[in-house]
Amino acid sequence: DYLSLFLFGLLNPVVRTMRGLCAASDLTRVRQEVCRRHVSLGAFSECQHLLDPALLEKVFVDLAAELPDQTQGDWRLRTHRWQARDGSLFAALPRMSWALYGGGRGVDAKAVRLHLNFNVLDLKPVRAQVTEGRRCERAVWQEHWQRGEAYIGDRYFAESYRLLDQLQEKDCVYVLRLREPATITVEEELPVSQADRRAGVLRQAWARLGATARTRSGRLRVIWVESVRGEALILLTNLAPEALPAELVVLLYRRRWQVELFFRWIKCLLGCGHWLAESPSGATLQLYLALIAAVLLQLYTGRRPTKRMLELIRFYLLGVASPEELSRGLHRELTE
Repeated sequence: DYLSLFLFGLLNPVVRTMRGLCAASDLTRVRQEVCRRHVSLGAFSECQHLLDPALLEKVFVDLAAELPDQTQGDWRLRTHRWQARDGSLFAALPRMSWALYGGGRGVDAKAVRLHLNFNVLDLKPVRAQVTEGRRCERAVWQEHWQRGEAYIGDRYFAESYRLLDQLQEKDCVYVLRLREPATITVEEELPVSQADRRAGVLRQAWARLGATARTRSGRLRVIWVESVRGEALILLTNLAPEALPAELVVLLYRRRWQVELFFRWIKCLLGCGHWLAESPSGATLQLYLALIAAVLLQLYTGRRPTKRMLELIRFYLLGVASPEELSRGLHRELTE
């Protein structure tokens, strides 16, 4: 009942507070379709401390696995299940002292961070973790590595050269952007094909990173790419050119942007700006429920819903649209 009422609050365009949800639990249709009984403020607040967020994490992972594959990108990329790894901050309330963050938002700023693995070829989330804002993204990422996986990441994830060696030991492959300035010791120049040049590749080589023996990385491939601003960005991978041509390295990094679009969709369309629960476990429950709602919507509509499609669903929840009108409207949006 608690979780259903919570989901109802995330999707409903009217209710935005815990008090409003508890009042809604007295409505006949809400009791028929959402929760079976009256929910008091005390009971709703207490539930966030009784439920194990790991249960919702498993539900999210299982539901995400049910999403149909979109089969996006070059077929040569299908040798690995490429996952973009990133994190996004959700502003917390001043009284949520456990979520102290401070980075770039003032020393007293509070934030909750959602860490996400997103399959960039099938366009669907894979796994997620929720922490306070100040947790190191690389540390959380490392805690959840799985042997043999393939990762795409921005500059932050390549700051630790030792981490790159540990990824190699885990039999993981990666495409990461290098943060500059960096010391690059080139060991062997590699040829650049015409296809690579069309993708903007300027140069590639086997090299090591780091200025000292203590910080130096193992052997990896460095690829210099011309960006749209005319500057060169540097990409790293531990795969040989035969396994992953430079043109595909560039394509993979560009597809990393899909995870940013998913974060934006979660924040804009599901209205996660108001916290219905403020404890660490409560905030974790809310973010997992937001992810579950996103996956359920995608399973129901066959794709990630647009703003118009979500409005139709909310009209239905308000009783303004009938089930038939909802079905016709979604079909129209899907076929246009």
